[in-house]
Amino acid sequence: MLLNGSSRVALVLCAPPAFCRGAVDGASFDKAMSHVAREMLKRELCQLMKDETSGFSVGLEDDSDFFRWQVVFEGPQDSLYEGGIFSAILVFPPDFPNNPPEMKFETEMWHPNIFADGRVCISILHPPGTDRFNDQETADERWRPILGVHSILISVISMLLDPNLNSPANIDAAVHLKNDPEGWKKKVRQLTRKSVEG
Repeated sequence: MLLNGSSRVALVLCAPPAFCRGAVDGASFDKAMSHVAREMLKRELCQLMKDETSGFSVGLEDDSDFFRWQVVFEGPQDSLYEGGIFSAILVFPPDFPNNPPEMKFETEMWHPNIFADGRVCISILHPPGTDRFNDQETADERWRPILGVHSILISVISMLLDPNLNSPANIDAAVHLKNDPEGWKKKVRQLTRKSVEG
């Protein structure tokens, strides 16, 4: 207890949490963070599974692993993707929500903001903060722990409808869209049909 000068106000110093005192090793702290992430993901998964109006459905790839989600997007109406079914995987880090998940389409995609291997490249999936090598996005556009999976999925749908040619992940798709928009649209429509044919 400390006394504050003449006013004699008592300040009580609380003991720091165990991990601050070094009583918990890094592995225990990581396990605790992973538990927090798993509980958050479990709650959000249940909420999203109840939402039947969003244009996507979610589930676990393996019922015992809350860190790997299967996502299925329905192609948005009045778009090149209408009628398509697009499958993706979301992989969450153990320190979620401090850092964002990674997303990868399993369905073949031809889009400037999706790498050829299916990895999605949009600001909301970039770690928090700023990137001195990327002046295309602000810290507010990147992942923030207050955001949730729903925000990511809505952002992906928005990205499909409005490709960002200023920061492409798939240069070939970006060049194709820029130089031959009709040819790019034709290829996207072909892949959309292929997505439901198997």
